[in-house]
Amino acid sequence: MTGRINKETLTALFRTMLRIRLFEDRVVSLYPDQEMKCPVHLCIGQEAIAAGVCIHLRKEDYIFSTHRSHGHCIAKGMGLRPLAAELYGRSNGCSRGRGGSMHLADPENGIPGTTAIVGGCIPIAVGAALSARMKKNGRIAVAFFGDGAAEEGTFHEGLNYASLRKLPVIFVCENNFYATNSPLKARQPEVNIADKAAGHGMPGVWGDGNDVMFVHDACKEAVERARAGGGPTLLEFRTYRWKGHVGPDSDIETGCRPAAEYEEWVRRCPVEMFGKRLMKEAVLSQGDIDRLTVSIGAEIDDAMEFARRSPFPQQSEMLDHVY
Repeated sequence: MTGRINKETLTALFRTMLRIRLFEDRVVSLYPDQEMKCPVHLCIGQEAIAAGVCIHLRKEDYIFSTHRSHGHCIAKGMGLRPLAAELYGRSNGCSRGRGGSMHLADPENGIPGTTAIVGGCIPIAVGAALSARMKKNGRIAVAFFGDGAAEEGTFHEGLNYASLRKLPVIFVCENNFYATNSPLKARQPEVNIADKAAGHGMPGVWGDGNDVMFVHDACKEAVERARAGGGPTLLEFRTYRWKGHVGPDSDIETGCRPAAEYEEWVRRCPVEMFGKRLMKEAVLSQGDIDRLTVSIGAEIDDAMEFARRSPFPQQSEMLDHVY
């Protein structure tokens, strides 16, 4: 039941999930126009994790993400205009048109920058948490990464050091069971990724990443622990991306993933499940959801029009911000 959480928080969770879904749906519909030149890695189907985690974070807290970062950035507060402009490669994009979908940045909202290197955000988040500890500024850091990153050395090195120093960092594994097209069972033994936390002396929690209330509660405890000086937590949320590894199309037709598996997860749509739950418990009505959908749609219309009308970087700027 959702009664222990106020209506404003529940509505905010649903609004964030719906905002991520509708934005990415729009990217899917516009990408074939070939005006967006950068690759796009979409998180459709995984919206509950970004929403359930970021609702606990302050503006000044840090998040570090991957090539699949649109949802995390939206949930953390990045505006849709600079995000859309970056996808279109325009100079007023969040990375001034130089980063594209995989390299988003919004330092004012606690997003120093995302990275496409698998596992690359983990040590950076640990470093940010160490900085916060040394400066005593009360900030915490969150690293979002996929199941494939749990096979990288930086995963174990990052967890080890964070635990050793009791750093205020939360490791969030979005386990969608595939690294590109390689299934988890072909790469790792039958062990929960969260169980690897025990070897590094920290709590490990795993569960349904499509249930935003589970994500919310698990992250709430981890955030409270980090802020109180109790050290890091490893959270493993199991979910599923509806689209292929990269691009607006599904890879089901090519046989990369079983159709029955895909259909089972689509039936467990996190946005639809939470919307129905809120209507059942009289938190929102269908009319409320319809109005939210229209409002968010208008915001996305504005963002995409802003992006298309924005200028490209000039040739004279080519060497600016290059180090």
